[in-house]
Amino acid sequence: MPIRQQYQHQHQDGTKVEGVKVGRLNGGITSNFIVYRIGSVLIDCGPSNQWRHVKTFLESGPEIKQLWLTHHHEDHSGNASRVARKYKLTPNAPIQAQEKLAKGFRIPAIQQMTWGKPQRVITKPLAKTMLLENGDKASSIHTPGHAKDLTCFYLPKQKWFFSGDLYLARALKYMRADENLMELMQSLKTVLELDIEVVFCPHRGIDENGKAGMQDKLNYLIGLCEKARANEQQGLSIEENTTALLGRPEMMDKISRGNFSKANLVRQALSVDLDFFR
Repeated sequence: MPIRQQYQHQHQDGTKVEGVKVGRLNGGITSNFIVYRIGSVLIDCGPSNQWRHVKTFLESGPEIKQLWLTHHHEDHSGNASRVARKYKLTPNAPIQAQEKLAKGFRIPAIQQMTWGKPQRVITKPLAKTMLLENGDKASSIHTPGHAKDLTCFYLPKQKWFFSGDLYLARALKYMRADENLMELMQSLKTVLELDIEVVFCPHRGIDENGKAGMQDKLNYLIGLCEKARANEQQGLSIEENTTALLGRPEMMDKISRGNFSKANLVRQALSVDLDFFR
């Protein structure tokens, strides 16, 4: 599949982000992936089955000297071993991801079909403060919820935020079985305290209103939790509650055998401590 779209964003200080969207499928924002680079720093490296296109993008700019991974998921880390070999570097990854990246991890069949399977790779831990080649700082911010290891990058000088899979969409309908909604909402609350102007999402793209989008997402999730709790108090089962809030199960529920489903989101919504957000 050819490169679908190219991205570019430049700060008034001259710092520039370039990106390229790749993907085997074209079924929505989560079936494509955007690889971003800031000069010699690569942030995530795309799925392994898109290496040919990612490689072309990398070779079109300065030599890559650092690879920062937001988390271990195969769409984000898929080409880490290839980047490491090609540029003779050791990728940086969240400490919680290092063992999985080194030993390999289970990937459900539907995800392997979409993204491929990464090769194993040795990494070194992300520092609390990472440095661009020009000396500008980026803070590594642990934002669990979507994954235990998810870590985002905040550049305070440029007010840029590389969101990993924290943002994605303003309204969720599905949740993975291994996600934690309470932690995700806490992470959103933490990030919203930062002075952010532009959000770089690897699925959604560059969003100059991304901070407002993340606030909308948190508000939506709080509302969803309140409605789910009210429905449960009225005696609705999980299935009835899910249908009332999000509609009937769709193809993704069935293909993933419940790993990625609407019901997972409603179950998680019922366990959230809403007092934390009041």
